[in-house]
Amino acid sequence: MKFCNLCGHSVSQHIPQGDSRLRYVCDHCNTVHYQNPNIVAGCLPTWGTQVLLCRRAIEPRKGYWTLPAGFMENGETVENAARRETLEEACAIVENLNIYTLIDVPHINQVHIFYRAELQSLDFAAGEESLEVRLFEEADIPWSELAFRTVSRTLECFFADRPGATYPVRSEAVAPLASLDKPQQ
Repeated sequence: MKFCNLCGHSVSQHIPQGDSRLRYVCDHCNTVHYQNPNIVAGCLPTWGTQVLLCRRAIEPRKGYWTLPAGFMENGETVENAARRETLEEACAIVENLNIYTLIDVPHINQVHIFYRAELQSLDFAAGEESLEVRLFEEADIPWSELAFRTVSRTLECFFADRPGATYPVRSEAVAPLASLDKPQQ
C-alpha cells in the first residue's frame, strides 16, 4: 500500500499507539489501514454417495477440480456466500447446510470455510468460472488434479467421517506449499 484511500496522501508502516502490529498509517490524516484475511466460503455438495466437483475455468489452478467456493462478499453471511458460490460455479441449489471444515491458510491471509450440503436436484451445470461440473464417487475423485489443499483436506475428512455418519466441525491450519496455495480469485 502506498497511498491513503481516504485522503490520497502517502502511507508508512509503523505500529500505531495501542496496537501491537505493523500497520499502514496515513502520514497526513493518521488513518490506520487494517488488512485482514479474506474468507473463502464453499460447499461440499452431495447427491447420495456422490460429491459434486467443478473444474476451474479461471486462474489460479485453471483446469483443476475444486469444490464450489469463493470469496465472501460484504453484507452476506458465510452460509449465504457458500450458497451463492455453489450457484455461481455449479448452477446448483443446495440445502441442509452444516458447517464442516474451517481451515486457516495464514501464509496467504485466507480462511476457508466449507459446509456439507445436499443438492436439491440433479439440475446443475458449469457456471462462468467452471469448465465442467460432475458428480464423483469416492473411488473416482481425481485426487492428483484437485486445485487446493483445503479442498483435498475437506474431502479426506468427509470420506473418513462418512462410514460413521458423524461429521464433527473440523478446524485446522495448512502450512505453505508453493505450487498449491496461490490465492483464490
